[in-house]
Amino acid sequence: MRHCSDTRPGTGTPPRRSAPATTVRDRHWARDLHTALRCAVALLGLLLAIDGCTGALTWGRAVLWLALSVLLLAVLCPPRVSAGEGWLATRAPLCRRRVRTDLLVSVRVVDGVSRRLVLRDACGARVEVDPRILVDNPALWCRFDEDARMSAARGSLRCGQRALRDLAERVEGETALTVFRISGMES
Repeated sequence: MRHCSDTRPGTGTPPRRSAPATTVRDRHWARDLHTALRCAVALLGLLLAIDGCTGALTWGRAVLWLALSVLLLAVLCPPRVSAGEGWLATRAPLCRRRVRTDLLVSVRVVDGVSRRLVLRDACGARVEVDPRILVDNPALWCRFDEDARMSAARGSLRCGQRALRDLAERVEGETALTVFRISGMES
């Protein structure tokens, strides 16, 4: 016996079932965005208050301070990192980048002012990600790691397997510390 939900109305055919959403996102992105926004607003308020107290506040200076605050927000705005089956993407205010994680050819860790994980795929795409984002988001890490292992198994990952192992050890260490912290076993 068929029920109403077993067929599409007027067609007699089974309903289409959508695939479950497998996209995972950085769960701390909103918090980081709010922090950047608070910093920009605090700078604007401080600059306007100083100019107001000294009597130097004019419309031109107010617009200048607003522009400076917007610039600070643009610099501090964190990229939104998301991943799905076979891809990892970053979205910043001015650009979007996407790399095929199932076709990775290179993974490098670049040290500098901040540490970056540089991913390149066989199609020529390149993405830079803060490794801390992967460490802090287990679901994002699992999605990325599964595809990176697939790239290594296929032989397309020619450079960076050591960097991935180091990152995996870091993720496992952070996960173990979190478990100890939650269970009260941390000393």
